[in-house]
Amino acid sequence: MDTPASMPGDSLTPAVALAVAAADGTLTGWSTGAEQLLGYSAGEAVGRLAAALLASPLPAGVRGRFDRQEDWTGHVVLRHRDGSTVECRLRARPLPTGDGRAGWLLEGVREREENRDMDPLIRWSFDQSPFALAIYDTEGRFLRVNEHMTKQLAATERDLRGLRITEHMPDPAFQAPERSVDHVLRTGEPEHIENYVKVPGESQAHAWTIHFTPLKDSLGLVHGVQQAALDFSEQYAARERLALLDEASKRIGSSLDVARTAQELADVAVPDLADFISVDLLDAVLRGDEPPPVPDDGPLVLRRVATRPGAKAVVAVGELSRYPEFSPIARSLATGRGTVHQVGEPEITRWLANDPVRSDWMNRHHAHSMMVVPLRGRGTNLGVVFFARLDPSAAPYEQADLQIAKELAARAAVCLDNARRYTREHTTTLALQHSLLPQGIAEQVAVDVASRYLPADSKIGVGGDWFDVIPLSGARVALVVGDVVGHGIHASAAMGRLRTAVRALADVDLAPDELLAHLDDLVVRLKSGPEAGTGAPLGEFGATCLYAVYDPISRKCSLASAGHLWPALVTPDGTVDFLELPTGPPLGLGGLPFEAVERELPEGSLLALYTDGLVEAQHRDVNTGLHALRTALADMAPSLETTCDRVLNSLLGERPADDVALLIARTRALDNGHVAVWDLPADPAFVAEARSKATAQLHAWELDDLAYVTELVVSELVTNAIRYASAPVQLRLIKERTLICEVSDASSTAPHLRRARIFDEGGRGLMLVAQLTERWGMRHTGTGKTIWAEQPLPEHPLPE
Repeated sequence: MDTPASMPGDSLTPAVALAVAAADGTLTGWSTGAEQLLGYSAGEAVGRLAAALLASPLPAGVRGRFDRQEDWTGHVVLRHRDGSTVECRLRARPLPTGDGRAGWLLEGVREREENRDMDPLIRWSFDQSPFALAIYDTEGRFLRVNEHMTKQLAATERDLRGLRITEHMPDPAFQAPERSVDHVLRTGEPEHIENYVKVPGESQAHAWTIHFTPLKDSLGLVHGVQQAALDFSEQYAARERLALLDEASKRIGSSLDVARTAQELADVAVPDLADFISVDLLDAVLRGDEPPPVPDDGPLVLRRVATRPGAKAVVAVGELSRYPEFSPIARSLATGRGTVHQVGEPEITRWLANDPVRSDWMNRHHAHSMMVVPLRGRGTNLGVVFFARLDPSAAPYEQADLQIAKELAARAAVCLDNARRYTREHTTTLALQHSLLPQGIAEQVAVDVASRYLPADSKIGVGGDWFDVIPLSGARVALVVGDVVGHGIHASAAMGRLRTAVRALADVDLAPDELLAHLDDLVVRLKSGPEAGTGAPLGEFGATCLYAVYDPISRKCSLASAGHLWPALVTPDGTVDFLELPTGPPLGLGGLPFEAVERELPEGSLLALYTDGLVEAQHRDVNTGLHALRTALADMAPSLETTCDRVLNSLLGERPADDVALLIARTRALDNGHVAVWDLPADPAFVAEARSKATAQLHAWELDDLAYVTELVVSELVTNAIRYASAPVQLRLIKERTLICEVSDASSTAPHLRRARIFDEGGRGLMLVAQLTERWGMRHTGTGKTIWAEQPLPEHPLPE
C-alpha cells in the first residue's frame, strides 16, 4: 500500500513506507514504499526482526509504550541496505491479533533528500536566526538545535538529541521551559514565558524571552514543538530599573523618621541592586541639626543607621564608623560624586590595607564589586550609601548600575532631609510643649495628684494637650485639662497662651463657668483680632477645656466643660462613673454660655481628667475607649503613679496617634481640727472678741508665734466688713500648709489698696495686711465676697 507519487515540484511531499510486524517484532509485511525507503525487497525483509533495521537505539521509554500496546510516533534512524543511514519519522500503531497480543503497523515517512538536509534557504534561516532555536519531538526531547542554541547550551546537536531539557540542565530554573514544552505538546497551543537564568554557555545569568510553537501536520496533529529564545537582558535591566525606581517611590519616605527612611532605602535596593547595602549618616542628621562641613583632613565619622541583609556587618546599626580621608566613602561625600569600584583596584587595596577588619569581612563574603553614592538633600551632606555584590556569578557593577543607585539615593536623600527637618521641628515643639506644661505640682492639701503627658506619633507632630494643678485660696485647688485643635509648634504655642490665661483667671478666683466664659472671649479676640491674619498661634485653632475646683473643707467639687469629655470619678467603694456635665461649646465659638455643676465627693475619691487621645483612636470609637477607661480605673492601685501607668498601658499602644494628657487626683478632706469658724454680729464691739477667739485658736494649734500678726489681720478685716459691708459676717481660720485667715460678708464691693497721706487717719489697713502676710486677696461668692490672707507656718515656709 504505497502512497501516490509526488507531484513535480512538490519538494516537501514525503515518501511513505508501510510494514507490518508480529507481536515478537518479526516483519510479516513489506510495502513497495518500504523497499524504496531502505532498499530491501519484500522477500529480504519479511522474516527479519524490525529492530535489526535500526541504526541507533529507540529513545528511552519507547519499549514501555510497546509493552503497553500504545501508539508511538518519533524520530528514528534506520539502516539502508547499502549501509547508509536513513532518518525518518516512524509511527507505530498496535494491530490486535485476537490472542491478547498485538502486532504492529509501522508507518515510516522520510522527507525528500533536499528536505532532510534542509533546503539551503530553510537551513540558513534555521541556523542564522537571531533566536536560539530548538525543535522537540513528541516526547519533549531535543530533535534539532541551531548554532545559537548549541552555544547557549554548550553542547552539540548530537549531544542534545534525545534528551529532555532538565536531563541536560538539572537546575530547577529549567523546569519552567520543560513544562512549557509538555504543555504545548498536550494542548497544541503556543506559549510564551520569560526566564532569568544562567545557561551553561554563559558565565552570568541572562534574561530570556522564550516562545514555544506547536508543529502540526495538515490534520492538526502535533508532531513536535519549536522553541525560539532571545536574550533581552538589556531591556529586562531597563524594565527592572524602572520597576525598582517605582517601588522606591512607593516605599521610601513612608514616615518622617530618619532611621526608618534609611532602612527603607536598604530594603528596596536588596536584592535587585545589591547583595549588601549599608547606610551611614552624620550624627547631626539624626538629631535634626544642620550637618557640619565634611572635614578636609582626618577621618570621616558616620553612624551606621541601616543595613541589609541582616547578617552581622563590620559595623552594627547604631555604632560609629570611621573612614580615612582617602577611602571611597570619605571622597564620595567630600566630592558629592558616586563611584564604581572593583576589588583589586589600587584605591580599594589601600583602603582595605588600613582596615583589616573590613578587609576580612569582604574576603569572607566574596565581595567583588561595589558602589559608593553620597546622600545629599537640598545641597546638604547627609551621609553615604555603600552597595556591594557578593555573589560570584553576579555581573560587576557598571555605569548603568551607578545611575540607578544615584537615582535611588537622590529620592532617599530628599526624604531623609524632610525627616531631618521634621526631627528638628518635632524636637523644638516637644521641648516647647514640655516647658509649657507644669514642671512640678505645687504643694497643697486638697488632693494628691499624678499626671502623664504623651506626645503624638511623629507622623502628625506634637499637639496642644495640657493639664494643670492650681492652688487657690481657702485651701482649694483647681484641676484643669485642655486640648488645642491641631498639631505642631503653633498648637504648642497656643496651648501655652491658654494655660497662662487660665492661671491668670484662676488667680482672680473665678467660678468655673465664669472662667470658661472669659477664656472663650480671649480665644475669640485672638482669632478675629489683628493677630489672626499674621499666622498667630490661635488664628486658626479652637480648643476644649475642663475646669474643676475642689474644696477640701466642704468636699464639694464644682466643674464646667467647654466641649471637653466628662471626667471619671472612682468612689472609695470602687464604683466608677463619669460625672455628667452640661457640656458647653468649644472655646472660640463665642456668645454661648457655660454652666457649672457641683458635686460632693467622699474623702478618698479619685477624679480622672483626660484628653480625647486617651480614649479615641482609629481602631476604636470614643464609647469603646470610655468603656476601656472605666475598666482600667476599676482596678485601682494604692499608688496614683501606678494607676496612671495601668490606664495608659490598657488603652494605648507604644506610640499614640494623638497627644494624651492624663491627670488623676485623690481627694482629701480638712476636718474640724484644721478649721475654725465664727459668725459675728455686725457690731464694732465684737472686733475685740474676734481677736480673742483667733488668739485662743492659735494657742490650741500651738501657733502662738503667729498671734501678733493674726490679731492685726483679724482686726483690720473684721472692722472693714462691719463698717463697710453688710451682715452676715464670718471669720474663718484654716490651718493647712499655711495659716489662712478669711473674713466673709454679704457685700460684693471689692476693697483695694491705696496709699494714705501723712495726715490721713485711715486708709492704711489693707496696706498693713499686704505687708505683714505672704499673700492676700479677695474672691466673690454666691452671697457676697471673702477677703483672705495667708501666713507661712514655721514648719512649712512658703517657697520664694
